[in-house]
Amino acid sequence: MEKNNETLHVLRHSCSHIMAQAVQKLFPQAKLAIGPATDSGFYYDFDLTDGYAFTHEDLAKIEEEMKNIIKQNLTFERYEIPDVDKQIAEFKAEGEIYKAELLEEHRNDNPTLYLTKDKDGNVLFNDLCAGPHIPNTSYIKGNAIKLLKVAGAYWRGNEKNKMLQRIYATVYWNKEDLQDYLTFLEEAEKRDHRKLGTQLDLFSVREEIGAGLVLWHPNLAVVREQIENYWREEHRKRGYVIVNTPQIAKSKLWEISGHMDHYKENMFFIQKDDEDSDEQFVVKPMNCPFHILIYQANRYSYRSLPLRMAELGTVYRKEKSGALSGLTRVQGFTQDDAHIFCTPEQLVDEINDIIDFVADTMKIFNMSFEVELSTRPESFVGEIENWNKAEAGLKEAMDRRGMKYDINEGDGAFYGPKIDFKVKDAIGRTWQCATIQLDFNLPARFDIKYQDKDGSMKTPIMLHRVIFGSMERFHGILIEHYAGAFPTWLAPTQVAIVPISNEKHVDFAEKVYKKMRDAGIRVKLDDRSESMNYKIRESLQDKKIPYVCVVGDKEIESNSVAIRKRGVGQIGTKSVDKFIADIEKEIKDRT
Repeated sequence: MEKNNETLHVLRHSCSHIMAQAVQKLFPQAKLAIGPATDSGFYYDFDLTDGYAFTHEDLAKIEEEMKNIIKQNLTFERYEIPDVDKQIAEFKAEGEIYKAELLEEHRNDNPTLYLTKDKDGNVLFNDLCAGPHIPNTSYIKGNAIKLLKVAGAYWRGNEKNKMLQRIYATVYWNKEDLQDYLTFLEEAEKRDHRKLGTQLDLFSVREEIGAGLVLWHPNLAVVREQIENYWREEHRKRGYVIVNTPQIAKSKLWEISGHMDHYKENMFFIQKDDEDSDEQFVVKPMNCPFHILIYQANRYSYRSLPLRMAELGTVYRKEKSGALSGLTRVQGFTQDDAHIFCTPEQLVDEINDIIDFVADTMKIFNMSFEVELSTRPESFVGEIENWNKAEAGLKEAMDRRGMKYDINEGDGAFYGPKIDFKVKDAIGRTWQCATIQLDFNLPARFDIKYQDKDGSMKTPIMLHRVIFGSMERFHGILIEHYAGAFPTWLAPTQVAIVPISNEKHVDFAEKVYKKMRDAGIRVKLDDRSESMNYKIRESLQDKKIPYVCVVGDKEIESNSVAIRKRGVGQIGTKSVDKFIADIEKEIKDRT
């Protein structure tokens, strides 16, 4: 069997069956739910009907039992179910209620079982599964398997259903690849933005406020301020106008836009407290209808298009509590949103300008990206002809510049197809950030027009676009990308000044501090009674401050500072003015 990503997926799917077999041998009360392969491994959901919870020690025992099963050189055999009703009855008799439910759901899809057999042909295990699987367990290396953790998971992902226990695991073709992955996980754990958020005092989510609603502490608010400054500066350079819109609107607006029909379950509603009115308001989940209303406030000709309208607009969307995570999955977030109204002739150039904007921005953060084209979903609004035109326009823009992209069938927004940019961070993980969505539908729904060359009134094309995606998610990504060690232009504190002796050197240190502060540098004076080495180590390693300037007798005499740089160590001595000039340039250049 050729060892590539496709066959690795098959290997992992097969191992999920081995894990389920091992669990049921060790825990006969366990009922099976689902056990798919994933991009990084596999998992299986179990219902331990007696309420027992898997422990870390149990994972070691299950892993050992899996190795015992593998050594038996068992075969996997596909079995077409001849009588679905009979098989459902057998599952129910065995207590396998989840298998029975799945088989009932897929009874018309030519369902199959996969049987695990010993050398004598005895069936030791079976699972409802479409396959495929490896021929036998000899393909699996026992030292290349690792059970990782246990987590809760609602059956079918519905919080109204029973909570099951999910065991996450992974397997590779060899132990070297497994070790590489485990090393990667360790690095990812160190970079976890939720842990660093506490360690570096960046943000918090409090129960008193609500899940998925973020408090930005001063340190992260400084980072956000710098990014917002960049955002405004670049948008004005690139011909955008910046607007602001309300946080709520009447439900009628969302009926016109189509969100009420296609997005209602994700929206927060406010009932007007008035006995004589049943008027309902919606906390905005999107900025786009507001931008269309701003467009409607004026008359436009083809000469005044494209109109590029941008907003740092905060929106609110309902999310299942189990899906919320730190900054990367929240219920209230600020989109760096923009909408471009243009003619058909301008469309491809506008898309390419946005792609340039994304590329220029991600270059600042030393991030590359991959691209996907997401096409029409099952639930959509508008005419298929317009959808086909929209998808063709996005393809043409990318093809014209020779851009490589994958097709993500059926994952477009309900109002139009989109280009998704997945940025790659410092350890190779990809994150969904920038998006370009093409929309023929909202302009038609709101009946917006422009006057064309021949005097006729036509409907503009609308592009929805974000560069960062959301400020919350992008900052979570940045924390992990930099492992909390922000570059100087973003760092909450850029310089710490440490006097060797508080008694002898603090006066000079305070003068240097004030001079840097007046130059706009984010600087702190560390005049605590701790030792100099402790303060240097804490600043550079724990608080991840880019520079520490040490001052003592020599520095006072020469009006200089002795510089330590994060991740480097001592880099020499510079005059105070020279150091300020150098760091000002570093900040300005965003290097």
